[in-house]
Amino acid sequence: MTPFAGWENFYVIVGSSAGALIGLQFVVITLIADIPVAGANLQGGHTYATPTVVHFGAVLLLAGIMTAPWPGVHPATIFWGLVGFIGVVYSAIVFRRMRQHQYQPEFEDWLFHVILPFAAYAALGTSAFMIAFHHQIALFTNGAAAMLLLFIGIHNAWDAITYHVFVQRKKLESQSSGSGDREV
Repeated sequence: MTPFAGWENFYVIVGSSAGALIGLQFVVITLIADIPVAGANLQGGHTYATPTVVHFGAVLLLAGIMTAPWPGVHPATIFWGLVGFIGVVYSAIVFRRMRQHQYQPEFEDWLFHVILPFAAYAALGTSAFMIAFHHQIALFTNGAAAMLLLFIGIHNAWDAITYHVFVQRKKLESQSSGSGDREV
């Protein structure tokens, strides 16, 4: 019996969810692509939309790593540790992008785009080292980090969509109704 026994169903569910949500994210981005956004720039997508797909992709990658038929624990540990390390670096990049963006981020933005992803990726990296000492704790930490990234992605996707639908559309409608009144 491998140390990953019992985790296959968990990662099939989490990985399938992440894969489906990546596809849904592409559909939504395509649907809102034609909505004009006042003062929009490419940096907003790199700051707020791209990390969502990256987090979903990381969960999908973790699911693949954890369900692969490894001959032992160590190859999987190396790969999930790399995912954690790369994720920590990526969180720093998102942090830098958020500081340079024209939109003034609120606490919730910092929490879900920088702090929680950094914590999830750091937990992945840490759990890769913990595997030698505490198998079960390392595997549960890995699973918790995957779930956290999945829920971060869900939150961020929902936040982005509601922002475009409720905030940007309302701005657009008020601009068009205001300019229509001036023409008459």
